[in-house]
Amino acid sequence: MIALSMPSQSSRRPQSKVPALVTFAIATLMAAPTALADPVAQVRALPQASLLLQENGRDLIATRADTPRIPASTMKVLTAFAALETWGRNHRFETDFYTDDAGWLWVKGYADPYLVSEELDKVVSALSAKGPRRITGIGLDDSFFSPDVEIAGRSSTDNPYDAPVTALAANFNTVSLVRTGNSVKSAEPQTPLTDSARRFGMAGAAGKQRVNLRERDKALRYFGELLAAKLEGAGIQVGEQQRFATMPRDAKRIYRHANSRTLAEIVSPMLKYSNNFIANALFLRLADPKGTGQVTISGAKRAMTDFSRKRFAWRDFTIDDGAGLSRANRLSARQLVELLDAFVPYRDLMPQQDGNPSVRAKTGTLRGVSTYAGYVRRGGSWEPFALMINEPVDGAIRQRVASSLAR
Repeated sequence: MIALSMPSQSSRRPQSKVPALVTFAIATLMAAPTALADPVAQVRALPQASLLLQENGRDLIATRADTPRIPASTMKVLTAFAALETWGRNHRFETDFYTDDAGWLWVKGYADPYLVSEELDKVVSALSAKGPRRITGIGLDDSFFSPDVEIAGRSSTDNPYDAPVTALAANFNTVSLVRTGNSVKSAEPQTPLTDSARRFGMAGAAGKQRVNLRERDKALRYFGELLAAKLEGAGIQVGEQQRFATMPRDAKRIYRHANSRTLAEIVSPMLKYSNNFIANALFLRLADPKGTGQVTISGAKRAMTDFSRKRFAWRDFTIDDGAGLSRANRLSARQLVELLDAFVPYRDLMPQQDGNPSVRAKTGTLRGVSTYAGYVRRGGSWEPFALMINEPVDGAIRQRVASSLAR
């Protein structure tokens, strides 16, 4: 900031005698803070930022709109769109339950991303009606995903957003716990505390925590423990053994569970809470929409790339995962706006900006990356915009830009 030294009252000259050039300089300096406070102007001045706002299909504001950048979690909009276009809003994911001659209950997973505790209660109620009162053990078949599936950009932290993605998973492969000294309890009344959850709780910090299950085997073991606890709560005896294997050929299906949530009811919270597990489960499942083969990570990347090329005729872009965790992903602001044009039938699933009903958009955040893509209401109509900043900034600038565009 430039400090102006003002003369004392006794030495001031009459206003009319101040030279015109000095008047212009003072006016410019006084106007500068207002210009700098304009969030759109701030973004347009950033060398590693792109901004595109269209109105009635034409560019209204376009700054480096065709430069490919890291999209972070705005990638979830593409994953959501591909899923909705492939299966439809009312699609329900399914999980199969079988029994074999030895009395084992086998669970075959097909990447239902929303098998939460309340959903398992519905499963147990249905299984109870089928009549088995004693189960020798629980077999878990997640062979729908290749065992070497690993999501690009996922790290090894305990944070929920780093949960492993498996074809069979409970509660997004996370556990919510409360530890007090050497005592651990579930932080959710609908989720019984299992042996695996207790071990995770004892390894964590005191207080409330939600941690991820880190690895495929731990995730499957937890699923089996949780299902067993709920079955026993319904009066069904369950043996302690578990198997992680392909289901026996002679097993007979006794129940196919269709999730109580539709795809639209899954996508909406995925976008609102930026759930990486759901996004990458959908991303992987889209490699085999009918669930008849086995999914690989290379197949999932290829399937989403092919979908984008066919649907939008994109050329200069890279898809490395479905949640935006990978820094290898590349989209341009213009490609995001083209996606948003197509996403209009599903705009109601986009999260509303806090405190501003005139903005519905998805954020994206990685270290040194801040993005925002969605719709602003202008003159009674919703118009698409995309903001992509690939340099360190205050993340709150995204909402300020969107609010400014809406005005």
